[in-house]
Amino acid sequence: MTVTPNMDFVNDIIANGGESVNMCYQCGTCTASCPSGRQTSFRTRRLVRMAQLGLKDETLSSEDLWFCTTCYTCTERCPRDVAIVDIIIAMRNLAVASGNMFEGHKKVAQSLLKNGHTVPINDEVKAQRKALGLSEVPPTVLASKDAKKDFDKIMKATGFKKTIGE
Repeated sequence: MTVTPNMDFVNDIIANGGESVNMCYQCGTCTASCPSGRQTSFRTRRLVRMAQLGLKDETLSSEDLWFCTTCYTCTERCPRDVAIVDIIIAMRNLAVASGNMFEGHKKVAQSLLKNGHTVPINDEVKAQRKALGLSEVPPTVLASKDAKKDFDKIMKATGFKKTIGE
């Protein structure tokens, strides 16, 4: 298998918010401190290195790109102050723009589009909220038809439906 590096990829990452991508010298602190890496095959350092090498197609189509929970542990511990989460978010944005989105994230986005909220409120959640002395429905878009209408206008104006491949 022949891989052709795309050296413009690093510039694309920088232009999309990952300005410090070239600052990483591959010490591995990010991978060693990543909570997701302890539960999955996710290796932050590998993903950043693939990007630095211009492996655009391999990076943007990698499921690893979506394993980051954006907890910022890697960023807080990086000895070079590399904004790793910003780099990952930039790469995710590029991935979505190229038609690559992890199925789990797509489902969350679809729920957001449909409900105005990423987590639908069912009877069990309503009962739990009531037991805690909260209103059954949180004071978000879920509780206001006018807010939902405004939210839908924003989703339409931003092209969110198209962004998630709907």
